Amino acid sequence: MQAPSKRNINLIGAASCVGMLAFALYSQHVLLLDPCPLCILQRIAVIALGMTFLVAAIHGPQKVASYAYAALSVLLASLGAAIAGWHMHLQNLPADEIPSCGPGLGYMLENFPLVDALNMVFKGSGECAEVSWQFLGLTMPAWVFVTMVCLAVVASWNNLRH
Repeated sequence: MQAPSKRNINLIGAASCVGMLAFALYSQHVLLLDPCPLCILQRIAVIALGMTFLVAAIHGPQKVASYAYAALSVLLASLGAAIAGWHMHLQNLPADEIPSCGPGLGYMLENFPLVDALNMVFKGSGECAEVSWQFLGLTMPAWVFVTMVCLAVVASWNNLRH
């Protein structure tokens, strides 16, 4: 049995990212779970990874470009997983170590230099430590972490195979 084409696997990767974003928007607009700054950064990583999968599917790269898509996909998925991992860390802090709530991401980006705003985001805030949703015992950042790791494996396998 022959494996699906690289193009089809890349389309499935892109569709997976669209599904993740669709659920994030459903959670925000239907379940009324407002995203914290770390959630927004995870969404940006998912969008970037999805775009990489989509461009790779459209391009149908050969050797060198295929390696570039694999590397970029793994980099973006690793970045998303790292942000989700930090988010999980904040969610598992003891109550007395949870940082106080800070301003929203939009406010920080408008009023502070980018480096300072990102520094504040990664310090975390009380809203990032709140667990407001779980499925099968895992929080939303945990699911993002698992999915990003799986997508990194799929992207590297798919784009590096001959």
